[in-house]
Amino acid sequence: MLKLEHITKTYRTTDVETLALDDVCLTINRGEFLAIMGPSGCGKSTLLNILGLVDSPSSGTYWFFGDDVARCSEQELTIHRRAGVGFVFQSFNLINDLNVAENVEVALIYRHVPRHERRKRVAAALDNVGLAHRAKHMPQQLSGGQQQRVAVARALVSDPKLILADEPTGNLDTTNGDAVMGMLRRISASGTSLIMVTHSEVHAARADRIVRMLDGRLMDGASEEVAATQALGV
Repeated sequence: MLKLEHITKTYRTTDVETLALDDVCLTINRGEFLAIMGPSGCGKSTLLNILGLVDSPSSGTYWFFGDDVARCSEQELTIHRRAGVGFVFQSFNLINDLNVAENVEVALIYRHVPRHERRKRVAAALDNVGLAHRAKHMPQQLSGGQQQRVAVARALVSDPKLILADEPTGNLDTTNGDAVMGMLRRISASGTSLIMVTHSEVHAARADRIVRMLDGRLMDGASEEVAATQALGV
């Protein structure tokens, strides 16, 4: 379980103080698929960074699967992040000089997984997203939808407890966006907690719950249970 208790985040410069998150309280259950929505600048990315242990709150408590991580050092956050978090970005963030398998393998190299184990896990991850036959292709030889599926495989390969997806369908057409959403639904159904930032009401409706934000706060009545009755296949 993930639990944020009265989280605030303030950014300060010499002349300006900006309150990015204001008394955020939120609980996410293990295996839950949560969608976060709100206008640009409302604090969604800041919240995602704290949930993903990329940043620390200015105040409040964050329970990350039983560990209080709000006051952890950067080194401690890195250890927790590498062990338990996978990321999927709107821009794919693939390395153009590496082929598909190598792009997925990068996530395991940072975790010091032995080479023979890396190969097995990369093959399984690519098979899971339907791209085993593209393992030797370069990113520029793939469509946008295929590149995002590689990014999903990279997030999955380390077997994380939590996957954070930041506008994962933002650069995709309808067909490829729906395919990626189907994969994310299946990942959540397998027991991995999944948190997605999106501007798409249609894709947010595929989540178990929607949380809406405005001006750094969760809106009153922001949490919506979603009847995820759509077919999970792609």
